[in-house]
Amino acid sequence: MALKNVIGIDHAVVVVRDLDKAAANWGRLGFTVSPRGTHSPKMGSGNYTIMLDPDYIELLGVLVETEHNAPTRAFLEKSGEGVERIAFTAVDSAAGAEEIRARGYEPLGPTDFERPVTMPDGSVSAARFRIFQWPISEAPGGLRIFACQHKTRETVWIPGLMKHANGAKHLKQALVVSPEPAKDAAHLARMIDREARAEPDGAVAVPSGADRADFIFLTKDQLGPRYPEVFADRTARPRRCRPRAGDIRSRRCGEGGRQLRRPLWRCCLRRAGGSQ
Repeated sequence: MALKNVIGIDHAVVVVRDLDKAAANWGRLGFTVSPRGTHSPKMGSGNYTIMLDPDYIELLGVLVETEHNAPTRAFLEKSGEGVERIAFTAVDSAAGAEEIRARGYEPLGPTDFERPVTMPDGSVSAARFRIFQWPISEAPGGLRIFACQHKTRETVWIPGLMKHANGAKHLKQALVVSPEPAKDAAHLARMIDREARAEPDGAVAVPSGADRADFIFLTKDQLGPRYPEVFADRTARPRRCRPRAGDIRSRRCGEGGRQLRRPLWRCCLRRAGGSQ
């Protein structure tokens, strides 16, 4: 039975070494980047967000070394910049933590935290969250997951931040390149109580829930044919996956007999066990 208090992908956490430089780079790609936020002294981190609908991308940087951000610093040291973890939307974090406990996973949290937010009218409010994590050791394909309950959605999904010059609308897929995609997909499927399904090219998809982005586990050899314009030499080792304007894709879909063109952001995740 699927988790009742944990639904699809909420946001992707992209960890970076230079937070302000990263925000400027993403801005040049046509994304509207939020004002910089600063987390609590315990967390020791700061962020910028790229708000989509109903999900978003978080650029996260370590400002002060703390015990809390030790896993993030270890990720940067081992693998460099990239997507470190994926958040699910939590309807109720306390109840969600108990749900995964009942499935044999000891949750970390729930933990409450907040960060100040400058609103469009210049006033300062706060974005408040309650999160819980699956055990850090449970990381299919090297990807950590957690769940985030938004207590103040109005201070996060600000309409002016959701319009992007490049036309990005929402996350379409979270790609996890792994030498054993079937094994890692089955691992994630157990953690979130979902069913994995095979893709035509041998990759394995795990729905995240609701109408949110799917996880796609695949080998580097399967990745190349999916993005021939990125990996011209399909036998070569994929280079570091960096967001760029060309990574904005679109699809056509029929609604009411009309063909609509909808830009969609493809979220690339790091390879398991190594650099991107």
